[in-house]
Amino acid sequence: MSLDFQVKTRFLLLASLVALRAYAAPEPAPSAQEILRSVRMNQLSQQQTLKGQLRCGPTKLPFRMVLDGPQVQYEFTAPPEKIVLHLGDNDARLSDVTKEGTERVSGKKFADSVRGTDISYEDLSLRFLYWQRAAVEKDDSILMRKCWVVRVEPPAGSDSQYSRVLLWIDKDAAALMQAEAYDRNGKFARRFKVISGQKFQGMWYLKEMRIEAPAGGTKDKMPTYLDVEVEK
Repeated sequence: MSLDFQVKTRFLLLASLVALRAYAAPEPAPSAQEILRSVRMNQLSQQQTLKGQLRCGPTKLPFRMVLDGPQVQYEFTAPPEKIVLHLGDNDARLSDVTKEGTERVSGKKFADSVRGTDISYEDLSLRFLYWQRAAVEKDDSILMRKCWVVRVEPPAGSDSQYSRVLLWIDKDAAALMQAEAYDRNGKFARRFKVISGQKFQGMWYLKEMRIEAPAGGTKDKMPTYLDVEVEK
């Protein structure tokens, strides 16, 4: 066998191996629970104080948000109120602190509006990030970011106002980019969509989010916007 033939044969074998690697099946997608866990871990890494406001038309509701790892505080004035979220290993706990005292949010209060806005206490609780009934639906993109779309459903007998929630989660940053919630009858109830973000000291934070809820009847309802600014 000639040396030239051996060299050519080895070259062809090497080229074939490279081609096989190039066309090999991509790695399987992470499970829904792995994706949700990454979102929770991403939240735990954040340490920052933010100034924010909820606005709908001419109405503006300012607040202060303190991110301290597993604990998030939403601080309001006039009247003073502090909503405290604690993200644990297995669940999330939400407490409402007013001048009357501290009340752990549970039961029907989850469906109540936060200070008359389109956000409910359940939305702030993020407890859907812990629901075990979860599945990866598809891939999608938001703001040119590749996302997993994960469907989560509350456990049987839950007091949740929702029958399911769809979550758009950034594949690289493990950040929640959009959420669509559906009521007990399967009808659209609320949508949260990130419009823009901001980077500060190497970390990405929300800058603007749009919140949409059905108005009922034929009347158009103005969306609510959540604006956030990093305190420097």
